[in-house]
Amino acid sequence: MEAIRIERRDNIAHVTLNRPAVKNAVTLAMWRDLSEIFARFAGDRHVRAVVLRGEGRDFSVGADISEFDTIRDDRRKSADYEVAVDACSGAIAALGKPVVAAISGYCLGGGCHLALACDFRFADLTATIGIPSAKLSIIYGVHSVQRLLALTGLANARRVLYSGDRYPAEQAMSMGLIDEIHDDAVLAAERFLQRLAANAPLSIAGAKYMLNGISMGAGALDLTKAQQLIDAASDSEDFEEGRRAFAEKRPPRFRGA
Repeated sequence: MEAIRIERRDNIAHVTLNRPAVKNAVTLAMWRDLSEIFARFAGDRHVRAVVLRGEGRDFSVGADISEFDTIRDDRRKSADYEVAVDACSGAIAALGKPVVAAISGYCLGGGCHLALACDFRFADLTATIGIPSAKLSIIYGVHSVQRLLALTGLANARRVLYSGDRYPAEQAMSMGLIDEIHDDAVLAAERFLQRLAANAPLSIAGAKYMLNGISMGAGALDLTKAQQLIDAASDSEDFEEGRRAFAEKRPPRFRGA
């Protein structure tokens, strides 16, 4: 059985962590595979948006700790492991297309790391969110801490990281860890992304790039690249199509070019 399953539904890709027997614990190989999957989506015009989900009852309990005795048993191996984890979240965040984490059950540690890298987090009432790094003597990675801080604010970020506690869906939403709660998080995510997928891909890519850069702190946003994205959108066929559709009072048909 593939540890990660990819399905296409129209122009929305579903990426499913597929190890339900171990609550979708993420192996080192999976971190690396996820990086490649999301990097490939960047060049696929047929994919306009992505749902990231877990098979079965849980999103993910996080990293597969059963591997740690062999792949993370000293400082060098731990550093290499963190490089792979950061590359994965970086690939998700860098994808210039909207990504929604659809969360059920446990979303802990590395699972939360994945969810934080997404643009939105939709959950159902079974969701439980937490980062137990303080209970394992692990320091969460810098980029994930930055994303956590941007979403929750300083006081809640401290609470999450210092305590290692788990938060039920409604409390997690009040803290900024979850955006919306639905009976069916996957269905809600798909319907939401269908609406976004009808909008101009270049506009979304540019907005995502700037928002991510600004939210990650001083110096994270490359102003030159941001201006290049703005200029490319201004010169695009989609911009002409948007103007024509507005004048003709019809929905635009964007192609991402």
